[in-house]
Amino acid sequence: MESSVLFALILFATTFATVAPAQTIQASENPLPVGSNVTLFSLQGNVTLGTWIFDNNLIVLIVPGKPLITTTSIGRVTFNSTFSSLTIRSVQLEDSGLYTLQGVEFRSQITLSVQVPISNVTLRANATNLVEFNDTAVLTCSVLTGSSLSYVWLNGSDVVTLGAGVQLSDGNATLTMSRVNRNDAGPYRCNVSNGVSHESSLPVYLNISYGPSNITMVIMPIRSTYITGSNITLSCSAESSPPAMIYWMVDRVNLNQFGSHLQLERVTEGESGNYQCVFHNTVTSRFSSKGAMIRIMEPIAAVVVKYTGGPVIVHEPLSLSCEVTGSVDRIQWWRNHQLITADNTTFFDMNNKTLNITHVQLSQDGYYQCQAFNSVSNMTSSPYTVDIYYGPQMPTIKGPNAAKTGDNATFYCIASSNPPGSYTWIFNNSVMANMSHYNYYATPPLTKDMSGKYTCIVFNNITRKNNLQVETPMHPAIEGHFYMLTCNMSGPAENVYWKKNGKPLHEDNTTDYLFNKTIIFNPLKQSDTGLYQCMAVNPLWNMTSPPYMLLVNFGPESPMIDGPAFAEAGHYAVFNCSATSMPTSRFTWWFNGSYAGNSSVFRTGILSLNMSGVITCKAYNDVTGKNVSKSKMFTVIGKNINGNTIPINSENFTLTCDVTGPYDMIYWMKNDMLLNVSEPHMSYANENNTLHFTPVTLYNEGMYQCVATNQAGAQKSPKYILLVNYGPLKMEISGPDSTQGDVSVSLKCSALSRPYCEFHWFFNMSSVALKTGPLITFLSTKENEGTYTCKATNPVTNITMYQTKTFTVAGE
Repeated sequence: MESSVLFALILFATTFATVAPAQTIQASENPLPVGSNVTLFSLQGNVTLGTWIFDNNLIVLIVPGKPLITTTSIGRVTFNSTFSSLTIRSVQLEDSGLYTLQGVEFRSQITLSVQVPISNVTLRANATNLVEFNDTAVLTCSVLTGSSLSYVWLNGSDVVTLGAGVQLSDGNATLTMSRVNRNDAGPYRCNVSNGVSHESSLPVYLNISYGPSNITMVIMPIRSTYITGSNITLSCSAESSPPAMIYWMVDRVNLNQFGSHLQLERVTEGESGNYQCVFHNTVTSRFSSKGAMIRIMEPIAAVVVKYTGGPVIVHEPLSLSCEVTGSVDRIQWWRNHQLITADNTTFFDMNNKTLNITHVQLSQDGYYQCQAFNSVSNMTSSPYTVDIYYGPQMPTIKGPNAAKTGDNATFYCIASSNPPGSYTWIFNNSVMANMSHYNYYATPPLTKDMSGKYTCIVFNNITRKNNLQVETPMHPAIEGHFYMLTCNMSGPAENVYWKKNGKPLHEDNTTDYLFNKTIIFNPLKQSDTGLYQCMAVNPLWNMTSPPYMLLVNFGPESPMIDGPAFAEAGHYAVFNCSATSMPTSRFTWWFNGSYAGNSSVFRTGILSLNMSGVITCKAYNDVTGKNVSKSKMFTVIGKNINGNTIPINSENFTLTCDVTGPYDMIYWMKNDMLLNVSEPHMSYANENNTLHFTPVTLYNEGMYQCVATNQAGAQKSPKYILLVNYGPLKMEISGPDSTQGDVSVSLKCSALSRPYCEFHWFFNMSSVALKTGPLITFLSTKENEGTYTCKATNPVTNITMYQTKTFTVAGE
């Protein structure tokens, strides 16, 4: 028997080389669970000579007659000769593999998979209480029994999407989520399956603490500015789990008020400020805040037009001031109920608080009113009457040209004047004493020796002018232009002499006389400013005109911009513009070509990184018609290390290093070098991720970086430029203490400070500011003698300094 079997095997092996390509075997069940029965058969039909082989191990030798089953398979394997099928009972895991039915002319194969059914699928997490963006969640899926496992992870009903922070490991049995966020809360399930069964775990939920973030602040009622006595409600909300603690601050001072609402009742101006709601999540240890500026203002209580000068005289300057009780944002002026606008002779100063007319005209008399506005009210003053004094104008005499002896003759002198003038009569250069101060003269009975010239001289005791006057047909007087003064008189005069500031005037290369009566300036110079008089002389009497003030308008000359070249995002910057000019220039500001403001001081809003660019100041002189501009580059620097407050010299300051993810150590660098906390003049305290300056000083300025290290390496933060705000320091006023009369004088106030100071000028201890900005220009006259006080205020440190200078006019 053994020899016949051996012969059959040899015969089969000899025939194998000509076997056709493999055909498919079918199974009654595949895959199938452990313990099941399975039948394998080929579509080729009955095989009379061949083998059934499992993973290269013989199971059945098929030969004519009775097939031979190997010893190891007897009892578990049945062969059906009719269909050449193979039945295996109670399959086990080790029965999985490749089954081959080998015939003489064909070979069929099948891979059978025997699997253990899945049971007791469980899901567990390394931790369920996690902090958003800080912690990593690790979910592990396990089964009690099962083979050939396939895992599907579900978050709710959605399949978990893999990405940079979401990874599978351990044959997909472990789900790892780095830096979880609030949307990763779950429920999570793992669905485990194989070919014969499937089962899902019970859900696992993650408690993810997050926030505070996405803060919103609502202020009711909605106003840009609130009137005193109003009730204001501030409400804040934020996304936070667990709910964050809320407290309130104003101008960085804690109000000891807690909760989502802050109620301000019957507010006063002193309660204006930057209100912040601060959220603190005690689990995430994170803070976040939202702020808004609330401006509270008193309504305007009173508005009065005031004039402090002497009589208003035609062709002389006129200045009216608007005195307002209460805060004021804007002022406008009216004359006879018509709005006044600036022109070549009319301009406004100090935020329109002063109306200036360089050469007042008769047509500009009437009722003047100023109207003051603030964000909560407006009020118009009572009318102020401006009566313009003028004259006397050149008189005319009415009376006979001839009369008979013995008759009486009456002469009338007519001269327009306000107030009416007083009169002096002259006959042939002799004053007629018996009829002074009347506008008519009646002769006694005429004799032949009373023939001659009768002259009338008119004097106005307000304008202090008479028939002899210095006049000009040209207005205004502008530097570099042609100009002339004329001595206008009635009556005989053999010679006319001129004086400037009380001293004889002589011709030069820009000043000529025309028949002694007219001075020609070609061109005008700033030094031509002064008081001019003409004196008419004949052999019997002489007369001197009242002084005529020639004010030469000039400028503006090249302006100066005082302000920072760079500032940090989240702060603001202040720029001052000044220019030498007569009259005082008005200013406009431009940022990157767009209009930004119209005063000498420009204060930015809270800066952001996109606010770098070119700051331009333009100075305008509405009388000369000239304008000049000055520009400077301004750069806003971002910060990625967080400062808890504004750094102010000699105050405590803290830098915080915001680190995302786990770290082993944090250290600090300054100016690209390891920070030496024992440096002289320094006082540092390094605690966890914060660097405390106790206090911060100018020595601490520089570029700071924090470096966080862990097993993966070191990560540097972007550079943070620490600029310490200080001052004002070393304040001084530059400019002359004294000059000759009637020249233009400029005083400049300066101080060391960051940011640049806001300057205000005061005259003779007045509480009302005379000028804003570092430069003040005025004419050296007796009225402008006195004490000039400069007030410098740093808007960040809130430190204020004062400096004074006494100015006198030489020779007075």
